Amino acid sequence: MFEISARDARRISLQAQGFTDSTPKGPIDPRDFKKAMTKMNVIQLDSVQAVCRSHYLPMYSRLGVYEQADLDHWLWNSGKTFETWSHEASVVQVELEPSLRWMKRQARKGATWAGLHKMAKQNSGYVAGVLAEVQQNGPINASSLRDPRPRKGQWWDGRSDGTRALDWLFRTGEVGIRRTSNFNRMYEPFSNVIPEKIRHEVTPVDEAAHRNLLEIAARSHGIGTAADLSDYFRMKLSDVRPRLAELVEDKKLFLAQVQGWEEPAYLHPRFKNASPVKARTLLSPFDPVVWCRPRVERIFDFSYRLEIYVPAKKRQFGYYVLPFLLGDQLVGRVDLKADRSSSKLFVQGSYVEKKVNSDRVAQQLSIELNRLRKFLGLNEIVVRRRGNLSTKLIQVRRDS
Repeated sequence: MFEISARDARRISLQAQGFTDSTPKGPIDPRDFKKAMTKMNVIQLDSVQAVCRSHYLPMYSRLGVYEQADLDHWLWNSGKTFETWSHEASVVQVELEPSLRWMKRQARKGATWAGLHKMAKQNSGYVAGVLAEVQQNGPINASSLRDPRPRKGQWWDGRSDGTRALDWLFRTGEVGIRRTSNFNRMYEPFSNVIPEKIRHEVTPVDEAAHRNLLEIAARSHGIGTAADLSDYFRMKLSDVRPRLAELVEDKKLFLAQVQGWEEPAYLHPRFKNASPVKARTLLSPFDPVVWCRPRVERIFDFSYRLEIYVPAKKRQFGYYVLPFLLGDQLVGRVDLKADRSSSKLFVQGSYVEKKVNSDRVAQQLSIELNRLRKFLGLNEIVVRRRGNLSTKLIQVRRDS
């Protein structure tokens, strides 16, 4: 049993995610994307564009300024990654595909996605026709189907029957997705998005797949509780606990007790020693460092909630709030909005955590906002007077 301090647990979690790696000195290229992806293993997708598409930000936080089109091309055209359902809708490395097949088996049995399963069962002929059309004519979207069945049918939920059929085929692994430059889904044969060598790998039994995914989750988190590790690929705790015991027995994970944690932790062997972290960056709400809110509060003493769906008058911090990582601590947060029509980055609200040097945070956040503005291709930053850091942040920007 390893005994880990709270500080070292925090540093290990950031080291595992790539925040102790040196920032590339030259232009960012696919090798840099690959290196960062090897640390994260999962990039969660989301359609909200208050700042930019969410999948751009994790790479930005680790690599710095790069061309967004280059990342899109690498994610959907390099053959190194593919879109799937893992930690919500995500992009993962193609090597993980065999270990994710159990999720598709669950869907086909009706254990998950009950509504889509019922639709596919009741309309099997139509779904088979959609699959045949993708195989013959893909890439294709729902509106291009010969019979998209728009907004009608007993299983309509606000989407066309064609959209739901394609979604079902995607979740069961019979079609793949390649995104366009405007993030629209195009469906094509699954064989087009996964290399032949990987498609022909033997499908592991559920227990073996779970062990592999848990080991990867532990490598990406560095250290975590059973709940932390199960959340990475959205596995059930009841399935996870026996597999964790096996990984400990095989010495692929070590048991650890972290100062202040009520639950026992699992430490990946790569991270027996914590490294200092000198990060300065804003994090996406969907970054692996912060997507598991109980873990964030436990590790960083940082209470975080995405308030997109909270009524405006009831929001505590704002609509789209990004945590600010400085060193190995989350020291503040900013509510941001990129207005491309005026080429301005609006800081709707800026906040500093308690017991943190607000002067230093304001100085460092100003530097980071300039970098983010450049990444987004905007001309100006406008800081509004909202939040306990806003006055100092405005002053810093005036003096710079």
